[in-house]
Amino acid sequence: MELQKFTYDNRLSKMFLQATFFWGIVGTLVGLTIAFELIFPHMSAGISWLSFGRLRPLHTNAVVFAFVGNGMFTGMYYSTPRLLKTPMYSELLGRIHFWGWQLIILAAAITLPLGYTVSKEYAELEWPIDIAIAIVWVIFGINLIMTMVKRRTQHIYVAIWFYIATFVTVAVLHIVNSINIPVSFLKSYPVYAGVQDALVQWWYGHNAVAFFLTTPYLGLMYYFIPKAANRPVYSYKLSIIHFWALIFLYIWAGPHHLLYSALPDWAQALGTAFSVMLIAPSWGGMINGLLTLRGAWDKVRESPVLKMFVVAVTAYGMSTFEGPLLSLKSVNAISHFTDWTIAHVHIGALGWNGMLTFGMIYWLVPRLFNTQLYSKKMANAHFWLATSGMLFFAVPLYFAAFTQSLMWKEFTADGFLKYPNFIETVVQILPMYYLRATGGTLYVTGIILLIINVLKTMKMGTFVKTEDDQAPALKLHKDTGHRFIESKPVLFTTIALVVILIGGIVEFVPMFMVKSNVPTIAAVQPYTPLELEGRDIYVREGCYLCHSQMVRPFRSEVERYGDYSKAGEAVYDHPFQFGSKRTGPDLAREGVKSGKNYKPDSWHYNHFFNPQKMVAQSIMPPYPWIINNSLNTSLTAKKIRVMQTLGVPYPEGYAEKAVDDLKKQAATIAQGLRDGGIDVSDDKEVIALIAYIQRLGTDIYKDK
Repeated sequence: MELQKFTYDNRLSKMFLQATFFWGIVGTLVGLTIAFELIFPHMSAGISWLSFGRLRPLHTNAVVFAFVGNGMFTGMYYSTPRLLKTPMYSELLGRIHFWGWQLIILAAAITLPLGYTVSKEYAELEWPIDIAIAIVWVIFGINLIMTMVKRRTQHIYVAIWFYIATFVTVAVLHIVNSINIPVSFLKSYPVYAGVQDALVQWWYGHNAVAFFLTTPYLGLMYYFIPKAANRPVYSYKLSIIHFWALIFLYIWAGPHHLLYSALPDWAQALGTAFSVMLIAPSWGGMINGLLTLRGAWDKVRESPVLKMFVVAVTAYGMSTFEGPLLSLKSVNAISHFTDWTIAHVHIGALGWNGMLTFGMIYWLVPRLFNTQLYSKKMANAHFWLATSGMLFFAVPLYFAAFTQSLMWKEFTADGFLKYPNFIETVVQILPMYYLRATGGTLYVTGIILLIINVLKTMKMGTFVKTEDDQAPALKLHKDTGHRFIESKPVLFTTIALVVILIGGIVEFVPMFMVKSNVPTIAAVQPYTPLELEGRDIYVREGCYLCHSQMVRPFRSEVERYGDYSKAGEAVYDHPFQFGSKRTGPDLAREGVKSGKNYKPDSWHYNHFFNPQKMVAQSIMPPYPWIINNSLNTSLTAKKIRVMQTLGVPYPEGYAEKAVDDLKKQAATIAQGLRDGGIDVSDDKEVIALIAYIQRLGTDIYKDK
């Protein structure tokens, strides 16, 4: 049989590899910065773009989309041509993908610290950047699918299956979750509201973890572990079960992030049921990865690459056991809003994604530069720094989580909350936050060692731009069963798309078509223009990252915060603000005057200016710019019109009167502050934020 000669181009892999180094250190340094800001709240020095609320979304985006994203593209562009025995379909599309992706990350790195955010987890970026993401992602997908079409192999290897699922699912997730109506170039509101927005967001958020942080890395696992160990994958049949079960089940699990919330019980139950079922395919993949190393354990002891792969797959197993565990309502009652969620996420990010990326880099760089690794000792040191850093980070947060939850729920013998003040919990867990920062420091130190080691390795060798290979021309022969699907890349992609759409459709159709799933409350009214502007400031500053607005139906929460939250309360909330973590108390009832925790306008003013003046042990940073900044009302009328488009029942023509009403309400609040001895003008941002805070929860109380 005549062999055809062709060439692999390594330049794209090199470009993404260099970007992985750069964004890896940026993302982890920003994460380390905010870990220290939780210990030293004045560390931001009153600079708006250095505050925790603005840096935290930058950290998650830099780690997820910049570090992990570039890492997965490095592996994909290296492995895909070799598995399909053909060069990538288009070098031009690959370069557009690379530079487009870097520009998107750069745009995120600029806009997020400046406060331009939609506030939805892993989807904070504003609408022009969202459009750019969709375009660049489609370009990547075209290149991937067309490379499969022109392959020289009969069957598509398992790693490619996971790459296909990544492309189609992330495209669907991103487009559905990012449907916003623009107010201006860098301001928009999502079309969904309240519990519907929460369902869509956590369908996206959970599956962004599944199909951006998991499936592509499973593809890399199926390629690089056999290569590094020089052994075949343990079980082809297990890989089939792993793939199809995983992509079908994962898409249903999002509602487990909303247990005990105002989301309907049927949706919560679906999320829990499918999350529990996910253990089977997830652990099937873990077993397939680890047993690929059977008979190679001597190599594991000697090779830093294989050691990192073992820790990565083990961390994957831990995370995918813990996820279903956290979806059980009895466990979620303890874990939700605590640091357990933070620990869980970082076992996946630091262990699964980080260690697999590091192992891949140590294996790949010597081959790309035709040399040996500069220092095996440095790589081993990196392994131990990364492993110990991950443990020092996560384990203290598990202790913090149980401490938080048990203190929040504890009652005295007389039936009163034992720890009625939220700050008592914060003080108790501060030592765990010090340990977390220590773990983060160790992990970042390991990345610095990796960069030094890799740069010296590159300097020792010469970059191999292209590699020649040969294979016979593709001649398709008849197949049956799964082998038939593997031989039809377009059919395979279509089936994968159908499989991942089923769960979303089943959850969304009743939620959006059956009115009883979002019962309305007659007393709930739209926000005033001033309150709407204040809400936008609340979103801009990332207040939702530390404060929830969802009182769960537990006696401890009702005693502490007030009546539990109802679905109908949030029907005008674009976006929803249920929150995921309580570093500070819940704010859903903050404005209720009859509440135990009600605070006057002057308290909030002083709290924004200097939190420690009002609560000495507070770890909240100061917000002096909110006190000093004048409120921009140039977009207020347009915001009202967009809200009307979204179905918020402002009177017809109200947009033209909105600014006048805003000024009247602002004057009342500012005058009250001046009467109390606080010198403040009517037009400051703090006035709008106070108006919003004091509105929270009041609609369902008579003394509104």
